[in-house]
Amino acid sequence: MTDSVLRIGLVLPDILGTYGDSGNAQVLQRRLQWRGITATVAGFDHGETLPSSLDVYLLGGGEDDAQTLAVSRLRARPGLHEAVARGAVVFGVCAGLQILGTEFTTTDGERHAGLGLLDAVTEPGPRRAVGEVVVDVGPELGTEPLTGFENHRGRTRVGGGSVVLGSVRSGVGNGDGTEGAVNGRVLATYLHGPVLARNPALADLLLAWALGTPPSALPLPEVGSLREERLRAAKRGRRK
Repeated sequence: MTDSVLRIGLVLPDILGTYGDSGNAQVLQRRLQWRGITATVAGFDHGETLPSSLDVYLLGGGEDDAQTLAVSRLRARPGLHEAVARGAVVFGVCAGLQILGTEFTTTDGERHAGLGLLDAVTEPGPRRAVGEVVVDVGPELGTEPLTGFENHRGRTRVGGGSVVLGSVRSGVGNGDGTEGAVNGRVLATYLHGPVLARNPALADLLLAWALGTPPSALPLPEVGSLREERLRAAKRGRRK
């Protein structure tokens, strides 16, 4: 964070913009503004250079072709790796999770090297995972369960160089009872929603990493109502 302005970057929104995950940037910016902290949001398309000087980087979802194109662009340029090396926060969703990992295989059977910022390998599963998800996270990452909507075929194995984001209470997630992956200030998940709108505690965790201190409390009753409705929806789906 420089000159009291927190800089948020959308990574390749022209490629990784299928599921509206760019809304996560708006959530972070607004939660900072409500606290009197200035934040800027900028998108960096595939033809532009991704700077290493930002505070938070967000990667969204996309299908196989978009994912393959995105990882080739990011591997060719050092901006994101340099940013992580100096302590920037990186948050990936769905395809973003797979790209941040060490390797992923697309549905045509072709293997692709990831960015290696997470110790995670992804392969196609037998069927697509679609529906509401509830995830219980460890105390070091929060106390409230996460909710979101998944739509992916990937099955992800998290290795010893990273930790899982949480355990799946309802849904598929990584495919082995776990969900997401975390390594330092790099965190990724399969949850859409946008996930940070549905889970303000997760948004504030990322902001705490970026600011270097937990942000002040920000009670929003309507967000709590949304969370309860989504938790009920997931519970109903589990009974079917």
